[in-house]
Amino acid sequence: MAKKILLMVCLLASNVAFAEYSRTYMDAQTASMSDSQGVNIAYKTLGDADSEVVVLIMGLGASHSLWGDTFVKGVESAGYRVVLIDNRDTGASTRFDEWGEPTLWWELLKNQLGFSVTAPYLLNDMAADVVSVMDSLEIDRAHIVGASMGGMIAQIVAADYPQRTQSLISIMSTTGAPHLPPPSSDSSSSLMELASNDNDENSSLAAEMKKRGFYPEAVPRQLMAIIKTGDRTERVKTIEAPTLVLHGANDTLIPPAHGQHTTDTIAESKLVVFEGMGHDMPEAVMPAILAEMTAHMALWPVAGD
Repeated sequence: MAKKILLMVCLLASNVAFAEYSRTYMDAQTASMSDSQGVNIAYKTLGDADSEVVVLIMGLGASHSLWGDTFVKGVESAGYRVVLIDNRDTGASTRFDEWGEPTLWWELLKNQLGFSVTAPYLLNDMAADVVSVMDSLEIDRAHIVGASMGGMIAQIVAADYPQRTQSLISIMSTTGAPHLPPPSSDSSSSLMELASNDNDENSSLAAEMKKRGFYPEAVPRQLMAIIKTGDRTERVKTIEAPTLVLHGANDTLIPPAHGQHTTDTIAESKLVVFEGMGHDMPEAVMPAILAEMTAHMALWPVAGD
């Protein structure tokens, strides 16, 4: 069971090695709420309130805690104020359990046939949630950082709210362009197995994963949000914020070609591909990831700092 939990989280949640890294520091921080068009979005802040702000947006089915203390402290120790967000449907934010779970095979078939899929929200709504948190904290501009689905949300923030985006860091994410390579068969099967969540074993798995900050019941709804939002290439082309794209050379869920396409789409963006990194941020690679991030953000300080 423990091995399966780790596999699922590494594949799906853009997890910062949750089994190894503590979340004690983050758990000790007080959570606040922001209203985003009637949806409560939970967030936490760490670091000096007068420092430049870094907003961290996690991936599919994951609450903020899956960034891990090591990563969060690394950003904070570089002199930044960190804002941690629970995406809608995860953590302490409004959950959409009453909406139910989509029938995945049917929704995927509809999508393949060119029909619209059913989703309770879009990535656009999740980007608006991020901005609502910034509004609540009276933050005009921030460095927007997202991993996996969080990277998709971060891209939308940068495209649709350019005045709020100081820089963009898109980690192991994608534009959603249909020509890009799909996940490997193993990664795709693991994703569908977790998203189905329809037997006793998966229910037990879900309970264990929730303790670690991962919410399997949100996965099918968030998958539909990704699919219904669709190809964002044309929107991503409009991004003018200085952009850093980070990807793992061994990513089988969102292969490296997705990172390359993101870089090709955003003018003057930079791509860094890390060997020894899949769809996760391993302990051995994390110092290099943090170094690239903080160097990028240092090049683009908020005006007046």
